[in-house]
Amino acid sequence: MIRVIVVDDEPMVCAHLRTILGSADDIEVVAQAQDGAEAVEAAVRHRPDVMLMDLRMPGVDGLTAIERIAKLPQAPAVVALTTFDADDYVIRALRGGAAGFLVKSTPPEDLIGLVRVAADGHTVLSPEAARRLVAASSDSSLRAEAAKRRAAALTEREVEVLGCLGGGLSNADIAGKLHLSEATVKSYVSRMLVKLDCANRTQAGLLALEAGLVTR
Repeated sequence: MIRVIVVDDEPMVCAHLRTILGSADDIEVVAQAQDGAEAVEAAVRHRPDVMLMDLRMPGVDGLTAIERIAKLPQAPAVVALTTFDADDYVIRALRGGAAGFLVKSTPPEDLIGLVRVAADGHTVLSPEAARRLVAASSDSSLRAEAAKRRAAALTEREVEVLGCLGGGLSNADIAGKLHLSEATVKSYVSRMLVKLDCANRTQAGLLALEAGLVTR
C-alpha cells in the first residue's frame, strides 16, 4: 500500500482528495493536516510514502514544512499542491525538496497515477513545466551561474546523466541512451545527489536545467 498524508487548510479540499485517493486499491490516506507544523508532526508519526502539500497556509506554510520534512530520515516524497502552475512559490518548493507539483484542478484519474509515480521515487513534473518554471524564476540568471559552478564538480559521465535527469528520463531510459546498466545509472544518480547536495532527482533535474545541460 502507498501511504499518503494530505495537507491543506481547507477541510473540503482534504475531504475531496481523500475520496479520490481512497478509490484506489493500492493507496491509503493515513492522516491529514491543516498547516505545516501539523504536517511535519504527521510525517514523523505516520511515516508516509507520499505527502500532498498545499503551499499557502496560515501559520507554518507549505514551503517551510517541505524544507523540514526533506531533512527527516527516510523522508517521504512531497508533492506541492498549488492553484497556479508557474510562480516563485512553486519553484521555491521544488528547490526546498518537493518531488514535484500538482495543480488543484488535476483530473482525479491523473492524481492517482501521479501519486504512484511519486511513491516510486520519480519526479512529478514534466520537463516542459520545469523549463517554464526555471525561465519564470525571478533570479534565473544568478541561479544559472550557481548551477554551473556546482555542476563543475561532476565527471563528464555524471554531467551526461544529470542532463538526462533534467530531461525527465527514468533510470531505464538513461541506461538505454548512454548504454549503461540500470544499476550503474542508479549509482551515478546517488553519487551526484551527494556531490550536488540535492535532496532528490527533482532538485538535480532543476539544477541541470538552470545550468543549461539539457538539450531539447
